Amino acid sequence: MKGTMNVNQYLTPEQTQRIHEESINILQKTGILVRNQKALDIFSKRGCQLDGDVVKFPTKVIEETVKQFSPTFTFRAQDPSKDITIPDEGPIMVTGSSAPNIIDPKTGTERAATSKDIGNIAHLINHLDGFDVFSISTLADDAKDDQFSMYRFYPALKNCAKPVRSNTPTISDLEKVLKMAEIIAGSKAAYQERPFITHHYCPMISPLSMDFESTEAVIYLMEKKLPTYCTFVPTAGMTSPLSLLSGLTVGNAEFLALAVLAHAINPGTSLIYAVLSTMADMRTGDYATGAIETSILQVAHSQMAQFYNIPSGGYIGLTDSHCNDAQSGYETGLNLANAVNGGIDMMNAGGLLSSLMVFDFAKAVIDNEIALMVKKMKKGINFKEEDFLIDLVAEGGHGAQFMGHPHTFKNARKVSFFPKIAVRGLRSNWEKKNSTTAHDRAMKEAAQILSKPCQPSFSDETDQNIKDAFPGLIPENIDPTSF
Repeated sequence: MKGTMNVNQYLTPEQTQRIHEESINILQKTGILVRNQKALDIFSKRGCQLDGDVVKFPTKVIEETVKQFSPTFTFRAQDPSKDITIPDEGPIMVTGSSAPNIIDPKTGTERAATSKDIGNIAHLINHLDGFDVFSISTLADDAKDDQFSMYRFYPALKNCAKPVRSNTPTISDLEKVLKMAEIIAGSKAAYQERPFITHHYCPMISPLSMDFESTEAVIYLMEKKLPTYCTFVPTAGMTSPLSLLSGLTVGNAEFLALAVLAHAINPGTSLIYAVLSTMADMRTGDYATGAIETSILQVAHSQMAQFYNIPSGGYIGLTDSHCNDAQSGYETGLNLANAVNGGIDMMNAGGLLSSLMVFDFAKAVIDNEIALMVKKMKKGINFKEEDFLIDLVAEGGHGAQFMGHPHTFKNARKVSFFPKIAVRGLRSNWEKKNSTTAHDRAMKEAAQILSKPCQPSFSDETDQNIKDAFPGLIPENIDPTSF
């Protein structure tokens, strides 16, 4: 028996039931403003009531939708051995996504990210064991207007064999990405049978509104039965009243509305109850992704996911700091630890600084180490009879020293987590190694990884087929290089 019980539970069963009921109350009385006619038609056919562009949801429709929820979600990869399913294999770590800028690894200054940066990041994430899914971390400032998403997905899919997740701004972009995926898979049928891109959108504009483009993409993908899920982003004090309970309930109502749409299109489809639920800094109005309230809300949302028997996740472990300092460490560490102990299945944060705006290579390496630690925290203690080691205690006797014992040598790596970035030992030894900071050591680790040759995820022939299908696509070969 493994010690995997959730430590943090903020809500009683009666309270989760009440939040569910009040969420339905919101959906019945206030409803959701929907700007997409296709979505309005789908909601109407499902039995919802339309008041112009406002959709109101009968209790029966919501309850029937909840009964259709799938208890698992699988991220597929080009390499099937890297597929991962939550909650069974969770908690998993996903990179933060779509930051416009990057900290240049050579100059240390912030600049616009490019497609080559995405290739480098993909190669890095492919070699960091703490990360399970590569959500494309940045935009590509060098992208051509008609190939915005191709300049992101091409280097990501070429240089990372792990599952890849991201989104596109338009249906036209989405069609190009899917065409590329079909070329990589070998045919349209082969990709449909095993889709290795997970699509992610935020169609809900809190509070209680749905936009056009993202909703259009979700409908398009759901109709094709391609893996897709959505994140909702209520902010207490800004897009919901200033109470954690209100923010939680508004967010839960938004999730239920999106779930009705998804299951109306594709009944029984797998979803993730995914959030970036936080609150603004009421002194300034600044977005506060690293606030401790973010993890409190995440734990509560995870409890609601458990109530619905659906996997949970979210943008958690983020930081508002602009560098790898103490603030970055404690915001990421505290929020991830709290969320994992509260039952989260998917952590979506790694590598980003400045409230989701900037990717940093050293931050990604540090977050990898944090992810490995919180995953070990979640596993807890393996309660096995042979691990009491009573005979070994008796053999050693009083005052024994077990460091040199063969059992210790055999089991050290099974029992202990050995960090690469955190420093241990005497200060004098640290000083002999030039008194490096965690940031220094993380940058060195990133440079070592990126100095290794990158094995592309698909063949040269497939690569050429992609370039033939998309003339002018990134003319130079996007293979990561060292710093």
